Amino acid sequence: MSGGLYSMDKKEFSTELNLKEVKPYGDTMNDGKTQMSFTLPLPCGDEAIEAAKQLMKKMGFENPQVVFYKELTEGFTFFNCYGSCTHNVDYTTISVPKVETTTMDMHEVDDFIKENIGRSLVIIGASTGTDAHTVGIDAIMNMKGYAGHYGLERYEMIEALNMGSQVSNEDFIAKAIELKADALLVSQTVTQKDVHIKNLVELVEMLEAEGLRDKVILCCGGPRLSHELAKELGYDAGFGMNTYADDVASYIAQEMQKRLK
Repeated sequence: MSGGLYSMDKKEFSTELNLKEVKPYGDTMNDGKTQMSFTLPLPCGDEAIEAAKQLMKKMGFENPQVVFYKELTEGFTFFNCYGSCTHNVDYTTISVPKVETTTMDMHEVDDFIKENIGRSLVIIGASTGTDAHTVGIDAIMNMKGYAGHYGLERYEMIEALNMGSQVSNEDFIAKAIELKADALLVSQTVTQKDVHIKNLVELVEMLEAEGLRDKVILCCGGPRLSHELAKELGYDAGFGMNTYADDVASYIAQEMQKRLK
């Protein structure tokens, strides 16, 4: 059938993946179908719905649809929307900085440290600044770990100290000096107004002022952190989503071996 609401582009039903023109996948390859949500500072009503649709069109979505909306509070409306993305990306040109190490399990890390370093590594972790979230640092540090991945406290060749949350950078550094830490792990979950950036940069500057920056392996992690961002902020490595104690321990052990050489 042709014309009207039922006209379809053959490309919409394409089954061929073109890595140079990657689009969101919904029902069929290259259909660009996307779900998104946002809040507009507008009173709930038909005008707000139309504003949401027009905004989606300006963002490059065809056939925008508001499938759910709700007043959050007076003057603010939340939207859940669907649309077909008109843009694509060339996947073949993408290069992302990553932590370049081989991930080992707990026993392999312990054996690696014994054979290549010859002593236990002292690792201190904390959620620093005003960040009160401990889920991330606990998943890496605590003995029970997370999702079947044991935490650093369980490793035979790692002396791990979890300082918890809302730890000031001053106290964090003082503990590092006291215990002669080999590595420092900073977890950051709260990111509103980029408060995590300010706190992470402050720690680097304080370590440099104390002459300690090059004497420790400095890592950070959190849901909105990446290795690329961590390097930009002056850290040795960054660990984002879907990383575990195995990844952190493997990196620190192998990095320490490199530094000893």
